[in-house]
Amino acid sequence: MAKKDPGAIATNRKARHDFHIEETFEAGMVLKGTEIKSIRAGRVNLKDSFARVHKGEVYVHNLHISEYTQGNQFNHEPTRARKLLLHRKEINQLIGQTQQKGYSLVPLKMYIKNGVAKLLIGVGRGKKKYDKREDLKQKAMKRDVERALKDY
Repeated sequence: MAKKDPGAIATNRKARHDFHIEETFEAGMVLKGTEIKSIRAGRVNLKDSFARVHKGEVYVHNLHISEYTQGNQFNHEPTRARKLLLHRKEINQLIGQTQQKGYSLVPLKMYIKNGVAKLLIGVGRGKKKYDKREDLKQKAMKRDVERALKDY
């Protein structure tokens, strides 16, 4: 059974499987009217999305927000690049961290906080295949221990 965060609209479960997340940042997003309506309806997919710093600004790419069903001809494009709103100090920190080899910006979770859509992005280093296998083994052993304690 998949665990779901109660406050999250969408989560990227694959991100923690593929990356060692070292630091997270909360970012606002520049959205159009039909996009926020689709987000509130829960029609968001974070899979295969990534963030990138370009000319001192952070953008998220391949974040799929479905078109709003009651929208008209001014509806938004589902996978357009969206600007993330961060403080200059945080952007400079992200620039320094992502210039190191093997580090990426990965969207982890989207949620609404005080009526505003927020995106939790993480700075992650890609895992090797053996790291992923080790994590799966650890997870299985933990599950077995909890099951044994529950039965006891």
